[in-house]
Amino acid sequence: MEMQTTAGVRIVTDTPEGRAVSSDEAGRVLVLLDGSRMSYAALKAAAEIAGSTGADVLGVFVEELNLLRSAGYGFAREVGASSGVSRPFDPAGVEQRMQRLASQARRALAGAVAPYGGKHTLSIARGHVIDEVLALAGPRDLLVLGRVGWSSAPGARLGSTAKGLVRRSPGRVLLWCEHRVSPQGRVVVFLNDYREANSRAVQAAAEAIRYSHRPVTMLLGAGPDMPPEERQRILLELGIPEQDLRVRSLPSTDPVTVAGILREEKAVQLVLSRDCSLLQEPGAERLLVALNLPVTVTP
Repeated sequence: MEMQTTAGVRIVTDTPEGRAVSSDEAGRVLVLLDGSRMSYAALKAAAEIAGSTGADVLGVFVEELNLLRSAGYGFAREVGASSGVSRPFDPAGVEQRMQRLASQARRALAGAVAPYGGKHTLSIARGHVIDEVLALAGPRDLLVLGRVGWSSAPGARLGSTAKGLVRRSPGRVLLWCEHRVSPQGRVVVFLNDYREANSRAVQAAAEAIRYSHRPVTMLLGAGPDMPPEERQRILLELGIPEQDLRVRSLPSTDPVTVAGILREEKAVQLVLSRDCSLLQEPGAERLLVALNLPVTVTP
């Protein structure tokens, strides 16, 4: 099925039933596909999450408008990432490559979802990645990103795509990466001074442990200890026994201090609000990259 976005660019969708999945329905799992290995790792995670929650999967492939425009300039050249060889930036070649990647994304999406028997859609849009993803995402959706725009280089930062979607997504964003999972690992949740934001973070943690049954660590900023009634409310929301919840106070949100605590906790996943003080600290982006853990950011 083909339709138009508000910007007038095409979106092609396909599902086993031949319909697009509406964002007004129960929350979906969206995954951004760009042909990279990490985006396919994110797809595998998205399919597993959807399989365990019964959610539909929406794969998103964006033909980047700026790239197509650049290819139209006669003087434009591209440099191979592995070979380092400079070659002409051919518009026809870019179009063919995008079509090939879109076909690969369609096959990968169907293959990833098939073991779980869930519904899936592939949306192919032409435009700017952040704008096109935000046009599809709803407040109840979970957006899963591989290391899209992440660099593996020392001192790396979050790329502009990941950063923009984390800041602007109406729902949760899961920054996924391949990692070794410790059998005793814990889901770590950063809490702050905003009760509503904390509630969303706890809900995200509850979903993360629903089927893994992992213990949880809550990290508090400087201030008074957690009141007993608040602890009981969180236990009830998480659905875990008392012994599986640990509460620790952070002496500092300095990334080095936080990294040490996360290693002590054997963290296998982080959950935090995008207003969390940790994300405002200098060096926080490098910390997220260096720890090499999945990170869920709630609105």
